[in-house]
Amino acid sequence: MTLTGLFVPLITPFSANGELAADALAGLAHQVLDDGATGIVALGTTAETATLTPDERHRVLDICGTVCRERNAPLIAGAGTNSTAASAEALAALGSTVTAALTVVPYYTRPSEAGILAHFRHLAATSPVPLIVYNVPHRTGRALGHDTLRQLSSIPNIIGFKHAVGSIDDTTITLMGTLPPDVSVLAGDDLHAAPLIALGASGAILASAHLATSAFATLIRLWHTGPIPEARRLTHRLTPLSAALFAEPNPAVIKSALAAQARIPTPAVRLPLLPASSDTTASALEALAQIPTTVPA
Repeated sequence: MTLTGLFVPLITPFSANGELAADALAGLAHQVLDDGATGIVALGTTAETATLTPDERHRVLDICGTVCRERNAPLIAGAGTNSTAASAEALAALGSTVTAALTVVPYYTRPSEAGILAHFRHLAATSPVPLIVYNVPHRTGRALGHDTLRQLSSIPNIIGFKHAVGSIDDTTITLMGTLPPDVSVLAGDDLHAAPLIALGASGAILASAHLATSAFATLIRLWHTGPIPEARRLTHRLTPLSAALFAEPNPAVIKSALAAQARIPTPAVRLPLLPASSDTTASALEALAQIPTTVPA
């Protein structure tokens, strides 16, 4: 299985009384697919998954699964913690609508790289769906060297990485030059997506693509098939938008911008996150207004 194109990690919209806004979530899922996304990610970091109740998580997965089944679109679901046993249980509970699981490198406990390999070998051997390793050192506290990434890529049932290391570093360059042909890399840092795609990433998981979805989908296609000058120009147009949307902790600004567009009922986030400031929201909407309404076909 090869994962290509744009995947949007959906926010979890809340109603005025703080409950899950199910209709708004389904509407967002349909809209990003209408606008060119290949698929969606449910229960990622952008979904504020850590603050959702078990029932809310089940409902989010059910809503997103229903939309993806109707649209014949791939659904990636976040499933995994810093406990191997709990991660295995979460993976086992995923439904048949899930195409692959986004499984984070164990965080906070900071296991050795050998421990991380053992963790993923166990999960891959028992998971009913393929795994995408979520490599995000600034959240997990554990950077992975190239040898560890190489060994992870050779484990059966691991089909790719969400690579979000905060830069295009030496390890990233080596990874992209030695990746097995049946393993995908999806760019996970919005600001570094373009150079990673230029190095060979098959697609991207981009929270910024809640806004200007069609432009981000076109960006990935242009870097893959050209013309490269058009890809470069569109990258420079989209970069200020991504910077503005991440000016405060994600997904506060994205939610505020979506609420301003009346696409979700409120901009509410759950503690410990705080709502985005009015100035930051205005900056994001101003950056969005600079994105062309039509992009190269």
